[in-house]
Amino acid sequence: MKEINVLAIGDVVGKPGRLILQKKLPELRKAWDIHFCVVNGENVAGGSGLTEKLVTKLLNAGADVLTSGDHIWKRQEIAPLLDKEPRVLRPHNFSTRAAGSGFGVFETDVGVPVAVLNVMGRLYMHPTIDCPFQACERALEALGDRAKVVIVDVHAEATSEKQALGWFLNGKVSAVFGTHTHVQTADERILPRGTAFITDVGMTGPHHSVIGRRVDAVLFRFLTHMYRRFDVARGDERMSGVRLKIDAETGKALEIERFQVRDDTPEEQGA
Repeated sequence: MKEINVLAIGDVVGKPGRLILQKKLPELRKAWDIHFCVVNGENVAGGSGLTEKLVTKLLNAGADVLTSGDHIWKRQEIAPLLDKEPRVLRPHNFSTRAAGSGFGVFETDVGVPVAVLNVMGRLYMHPTIDCPFQACERALEALGDRAKVVIVDVHAEATSEKQALGWFLNGKVSAVFGTHTHVQTADERILPRGTAFITDVGMTGPHHSVIGRRVDAVLFRFLTHMYRRFDVARGDERMSGVRLKIDAETGKALEIERFQVRDDTPEEQGA
């Protein structure tokens, strides 16, 4: 049986998130013999959006594919890149007229093709976008038999919607991991038909924060209902995600383990 080791890493928030990813991801890839890595990068540009320069930095750090979500269009300059860089995905259930693609098949250095699919939820987000369930069906039909290993990033607010998509895709894909809420959940498991699932893989960035933003600014908004800019926080930087082991011949998940890696360099934590 041929096995492939995969990392799925949660939303990279701002410069603090990017720096710990650049520092720790190469170490993890080597230590855990990782063959493929998916990173959600939609919040890396100042906390919201993505730029071509930052795409290059994340790919050079060890990401094989970048997924995204509702903030992908915050930096309009990313649109032309999405049409020419298949390793950067936007949610598949956006309009067919939107730049870029929502899924792709990618090669690994061990000769196992890996498909990655990115969809976005509708509950409490964008109810007018296409149904993520139907979008997954269409993507899997288009994928055909080009890859046994299929990884799905569900970028959604509601835990119920993420879990429902996990069960909907049970046995059809290798893994379903949630992003967007920035809080790592403790429900990682392998569903009965061999699909690994976790509601949210968590955030890569400053955890001395409110989901990556400065605590004082967020408290001010809650207490006064007045506007204040939500700048990216600093302190207690962590890289969060899951490690997966997948049977490359059947596409079924064998293991899922969540992790958080801290940056223990005091000056980089703002200590």
